[in-house]
Amino acid sequence: MRAVRVTSLAGPSAVTVEEVDEPTAEGPFGPQVLVDVHAVGTSFPDLLLSKGEYQLKPDLPFTLGVDFAGTVRSAPDGSGLQVGQRVAACLPYGGGADVVAIGPDSVFPLPDGLSFEQGAALPMNYLTAQFALDHRAGLREGETVLVHGAAGGVGTATIQVARGRGARTIAVVSSEEKAEVARRAGADEAVLVDGFLAAVKDLTGGRGVDVVVDVVGGELFTDSLRALAPLGRLLVVGFAAGSIPQVKVNRLLLNNVDVRGVGWGAYAMARPGFMAEQWATLLPMMESAPGRSASIDPPLGDVRPMEEFGAALAEMEDRRTLGKTVVRLR
Repeated sequence: MRAVRVTSLAGPSAVTVEEVDEPTAEGPFGPQVLVDVHAVGTSFPDLLLSKGEYQLKPDLPFTLGVDFAGTVRSAPDGSGLQVGQRVAACLPYGGGADVVAIGPDSVFPLPDGLSFEQGAALPMNYLTAQFALDHRAGLREGETVLVHGAAGGVGTATIQVARGRGARTIAVVSSEEKAEVARRAGADEAVLVDGFLAAVKDLTGGRGVDVVVDVVGGELFTDSLRALAPLGRLLVVGFAAGSIPQVKVNRLLLNNVDVRGVGWGAYAMARPGFMAEQWATLLPMMESAPGRSASIDPPLGDVRPMEEFGAALAEMEDRRTLGKTVVRLR
């Protein structure tokens, strides 16, 4: 079968598609689900893995791919999964292949209203957003959420989950093109990163926002703290800007605000059943009902052939990605 492989830690340009053996359903930790993969999402961990900069350091060569969607080829008894069922799934790496063996805890039913490409855009980003807003921020209906990097995969997911929770969303982006992506994802307001603090204060009548979701870090961090209302929470999700900011804790004391880490993967993957519980809370947001449209509708960027996985990561590295880029296998 085909697989997206890293054979040297030289970054996106060294990512190749190679022939490898198909997996079996018997894994080292028990029976696995075999999934015929239709689409794979590209993600920031893929980019870091390709350069050897991620916290996981798999032995070379290895297969990229965190999020994917497809159909069940086989499933262990008692897994609740059926042969032929449409599913989405995620794992630390290894999803970028024609067939994937994966534990049942990491495989989720994909509603019929969503395509395989959309399914490949869902798991990591939307489970991260749900963990950030529900478990770390304790988001309440009527609160206001500011989202940095709002045109990217985690950003658009955060906008949609926040809206599903009844929150107001303000997207912070670097261009008008990205502002339009954020608005289409459902952002109530979109402002440019240059001067975002003044714009946010104006939009909130000087009060500030209740939650900041920050996947960027770097120089934005201090103004993000200043953008918080009393009892506000700044969620640290990532450092796309490439630098890790420092916190002067007197700011937290004087303004009664919090900085909270969001390490979804390390938390969720160490707790069997946790991701399935998260998915169950998101399913109603994926499905429309009489008088209500689905709040989760993953905005796709490019849909590319499998051979362009590395090129998609190069665009991500240059911060040119809009929405979630997906590669199609079938």
